[in-house]
Amino acid sequence: MAFLAAVSPNVVVYDKNSNLQSELEMGQEESMTTTTTSLRGVSRLLAQKNLIANMTCDKFPRICRQVKSIPLVPDCCKKKCVNVNTDRLNCGMCGYKCKYTEICCKGKCVNASFDKSNCGGCNKKCKKGEFCVYGMCNYA
Repeated sequence: MAFLAAVSPNVVVYDKNSNLQSELEMGQEESMTTTTTSLRGVSRLLAQKNLIANMTCDKFPRICRQVKSIPLVPDCCKKKCVNVNTDRLNCGMCGYKCKYTEICCKGKCVNASFDKSNCGGCNKKCKKGEFCVYGMCNYA
């Protein structure tokens, strides 16, 4: 008898947890169906949570200067915050693309494989008399 008394409370607790879990799952399924079947696209709840994504720099230019996760992105090009000094797709100004072999250094497209001032990367200068070949100074 003592054995049954010890087992039966566990069964009751398990039943309560399973009922709660099934209620949670049903609630999640209902919320998923309401958001996915909306004809307007996004539910009001999701639209409120995604306010930061709705703030684009073409409408709010200062947002590029306030983003702390991406350093030095003060410019806005096609609704995206970019740094025109280093971005290959917007080098020097919005929409100016560097060639495949070039990188953007200080707003200018340079070939880092052969440029003495940017040998292998931006601001990597070769010493006096050295040549930049394949992105390395004095490649033998």
